[in-house]
Amino acid sequence: MAAEKQVGKVRITLIKGLRGKKDDHRATVRGLGLKWRSHTVELDDTPEVRGMIGKVAYMLSVTEGRQG
Repeated sequence: MAAEKQVGKVRITLIKGLRGKKDDHRATVRGLGLKWRSHTVELDDTPEVRGMIGKVAYMLSVTEGRQG
């Protein structure tokens, strides 16, 4: 069996509201699991999540979470 890699966590907070934003940006924020302003989620730090963060970085606050 292949050894599982330890994946870090990233904590994401929506700091701007979605009103007046592009539809694809709204969909990206929803895909991250964020529902309203000041909502925070903790997700695995994967390339897919990082790509989504990069697309809507102007609306987010991102901090590194714990390892594991």
